[in-house]
Amino acid sequence: MSRQGYKVINTSSSHWFEASPRVYQAFPYHSVIQPGEEELSTLLRQNQAIALRYSTPIDNSLGCISYHAVIDKHGYALEGLDRRSRQNIRTGLKNCSVEAISLQRLAEEGWTLEQDTVNRQQRQVESNRKTWYRRYMAAVDLPGFEAWGALVNGRLVASLLTFQYGDCCEFISQQCHRDFLNIRVNNALTFVVTQTINNRPGVQSIFYTLQSLDAPPSVDEFKFRMGYSAKPLRQRVVFHQLIQNQANKITHAILLKLLKRNPSSRFFAKAEGMLRFYCQGLRPLKDQEWPSCLAEAKEKLLGLQDICQT
Repeated sequence: MSRQGYKVINTSSSHWFEASPRVYQAFPYHSVIQPGEEELSTLLRQNQAIALRYSTPIDNSLGCISYHAVIDKHGYALEGLDRRSRQNIRTGLKNCSVEAISLQRLAEEGWTLEQDTVNRQQRQVESNRKTWYRRYMAAVDLPGFEAWGALVNGRLVASLLTFQYGDCCEFISQQCHRDFLNIRVNNALTFVVTQTINNRPGVQSIFYTLQSLDAPPSVDEFKFRMGYSAKPLRQRVVFHQLIQNQANKITHAILLKLLKRNPSSRFFAKAEGMLRFYCQGLRPLKDQEWPSCLAEAKEKLLGLQDICQT
C-alpha cells in the first residue's frame, strides 16, 4: 500500500490505509478484527481521521450486518457449480486460454481493460494510466502477488490480481473488456484461478470481496454463481467524536438527495454508504436491513447470537 502512495498506519489489531482523504480502511480485507475503543479513538485522533471502516465478528455488539464472499473449503470443481455456471465456464474455456502473466504485462496492458470495466459499470475512479502503471509495478518484487489473464489470440482481454497473505488468498482487482463478456472469458478466468489456488496445500480460504458500500447486490451475484459463499459478519464504521452528532438519519436523507441529483458522484456514493452502514450498525441486529444473500440464514444467525449473549 505504501509503495502505491497510500498512507499506512499500524495498530495492535490491524494495518490501516487511507482509502479516501482522512478515511481509513483496515487491511488485509479478509481480516476480521475486534479493536478496542481506545485503539480506535487514538487512531482517529492521532491521524486527524474522520472515519474508520473494518470487518468484525457477527457476535460483536456494534456494526452493520454484512458479508465476505469467500471459498473456505478444498475441492472446488466444475461439478460443484450449477448447470448455468458450468455451461458458461465451458464456453469461456473454449474461447480463451487462462494463464499466469507477469505483473509488468498487467501494468502495461491492463489499463485499457480497467478503463472499459469502469465505464461499463458507470463508476468514477480517481486513476489514470500513469497511476495504474505505478500501482502494479510497485508489486513486481513483492512476495504473494500474482497476475492472471484470459487471452484471445494472444490479446489480454480479462485480468485478475491476487495476493496471498498467510493461508488466505485475496482477489484484489478484476477487469474484463466488454467485447468479450458474451464469450464468457470472465467465467473462465475466475474458475481457473479459483481452482488453481484452491488446490494449493498452503491455502485455506480465498477471499473475493467484502460487501460494497455503494454497489447494488447484483454486483456479487456473479461471485456466488461461481461457487463463492457469503460469510456473515459485521462491517463497522466509526466516526470521529466531533462528527458523530451529525451522523444521523437527517444527514443520511440529505446525502441520498444529493446522490440522486449527482448519481455519478463517487464522493456522495461512498459518503452515503459510510453513513448508512454507521446508522445501521447502531441498531440491534434483528432490526437491521439484511443483505439478500443472508436472508435464508437470518433466523439461524440471530439464534446463535442470542445463545452467545446468554
